[in-house]
Amino acid sequence: MADTTSRQQHIIDTLVEAHDALMQADPRAFRARFRKMAADPYAFYRGSASIFYSDMKNLQDRWADGQTSRVWIHGDLHAENFGTYMSNEGKLTFDVNDFDEAYVGHFSWDLRRFVASLTLLCWRKALPAESTRELARTYLLSYLARVADYVVDEKSDFSFGLHNAEGTIYSILQVARAAKRTRLLDSLTLIEDYERQFRDDGSIRHLEDAERREVETAFEAYLGTIPRNERSRRRVFYRVKGIVGKKGFGIGSAGLPTYNILIEGFDEAQENDIILTMKQSNIAAPSRIVTDARVRDYFLDDGHRAVISQRSLQTHTDPFLGYTTLDGISYVVSELSPYKRDLDWEDLTEPGDMTPVLESLGQATAKIHCSTDQDSDHDLVPFRTETAITEALAGREEEFIEDIIDFAEEYAATVRSDHALFVDAFREGKITAVPATTSPDQDSSRPR
Repeated sequence: MADTTSRQQHIIDTLVEAHDALMQADPRAFRARFRKMAADPYAFYRGSASIFYSDMKNLQDRWADGQTSRVWIHGDLHAENFGTYMSNEGKLTFDVNDFDEAYVGHFSWDLRRFVASLTLLCWRKALPAESTRELARTYLLSYLARVADYVVDEKSDFSFGLHNAEGTIYSILQVARAAKRTRLLDSLTLIEDYERQFRDDGSIRHLEDAERREVETAFEAYLGTIPRNERSRRRVFYRVKGIVGKKGFGIGSAGLPTYNILIEGFDEAQENDIILTMKQSNIAAPSRIVTDARVRDYFLDDGHRAVISQRSLQTHTDPFLGYTTLDGISYVVSELSPYKRDLDWEDLTEPGDMTPVLESLGQATAKIHCSTDQDSDHDLVPFRTETAITEALAGREEEFIEDIIDFAEEYAATVRSDHALFVDAFREGKITAVPATTSPDQDSSRPR
């Protein structure tokens, strides 16, 4: 009982420490987030990266040395953080996505977090333990094989696209390909008096003049963070046509103030307008346990950190990606793209269906670790990551695979227990910053 009580308090304290400012600013958004996390252990795991890293702080990682502990990592790699995007080369690409937690740390943290998520996902699908282990092995073997490929060809520009994807991945790319920018625009905007403006669908917040001017100033600063080769020479491009406030309600975005910005597109035709999102950044979960001052001091703020990390982890990324500040708070700017589609596991119910997908995800994970080292425009990782990983595992690959899978099984069991403790704490009002219920007149404030 004492251990259970202690663990529950640890869960509460860790969540509050990680999100206290946002909880205080918008408890209603976090109540929605916590209700989603309460749905099942997998949903809880997706929303609790801070707890995962508090546990990693005490883990003896025998695969971490002076180099393999200093690799660009995704930071929140789970089974649903993969999907499509339109690259700056105009190619539909399937890759890792959502880089809010990206940082520099142990390469094995990404693999541990992913395989634990896979174990929870398989448990939710009632797959046998042995099948789950085999699926995890498939992912890890694919990862190691692609790492070995980078050792041979460090300039490899590997990625999944319409030219080489198969099965489920190819289908997702085709669905994204069928999307139309005009359909997205019509869902969020309308044209009145020959001008496009945001549609008031109940989810937007109109800005007072002073706030709009502040956002416009922040937008001008953002333009300076776009790589020079990505900026268009056309004078109409980036002209602001509308700004509205939004709020993030996803499991990972609860309470984060967001603005949608409508800009003139590639020309003055209405169908080429583009919607950008400007979302407040948050503190990366891995940064709470990485004590290397060289890493911490490299970043101006968390908006800068998120953008530099994404550009380092994802080749040919969103050409609109950039960062800015508003009232001293950092924001990340990116396109609200009609071509983004997330990997959906709903219909992947049998191991035979999941195996080829996991082979692809293993390769995609290797790509983000290995395509971003000494050739990047920074000196945080001044060595060949693929060589460092290969040397650290030399002759012990099977031991490494078994260690990651064993960890994932044990940690998934911990998460299932933590989920029950979290639900009990939330519904009984033990997380005082976010009460489980509220009166109608509470939570009426709208944070900036």
